[in-house]
Amino acid sequence: MDSAVQGKDAVLAALPENRALASLLQWNTDAVLDAQYALKELTVTIARDEIRGACQAVKDADYNFLEDVTCVDWYPSEPRFQVTYHILSHSLKDRVRLISPVESIDPTIDSITPVWPSANYYEREVWDLFGVRFHGHPELRRIMMPEEWDGHPLRKDYPVEGYR
Repeated sequence: MDSAVQGKDAVLAALPENRALASLLQWNTDAVLDAQYALKELTVTIARDEIRGACQAVKDADYNFLEDVTCVDWYPSEPRFQVTYHILSHSLKDRVRLISPVESIDPTIDSITPVWPSANYYEREVWDLFGVRFHGHPELRRIMMPEEWDGHPLRKDYPVEGYR
């Protein structure tokens, strides 16, 4: 399939054999808010409170490697943040991207370190640079900025020269 497909139902119809999508829908249909397939990449939007379960569902579907956790600041839009998880299946030779919207009024999401311990450093980086906190993280502290640093420098409203 070469053309882009937008929307949960359209993606499901276009990719009925995709194991990640099937596993997510079997696990919790309501947690899957949206989906798109473009440039041979599947992106699934997951409800913020369900991200840990979604990661476990795709892991159980043989997506065995967490490549990255990152964040996008869509300021001034709400939800302001988008936490993004890139996950790979070596045996299926396939990737899935899970994204989860996070509001600025409560920039928190569950840690996925119980599912993939390698998320530890990625989540620390997202917290340090964007200020998104991860519930259940084993040791959420700064990883790139000094401990006494004021603010989170990759937020769009962070002053270019820092706080003075």
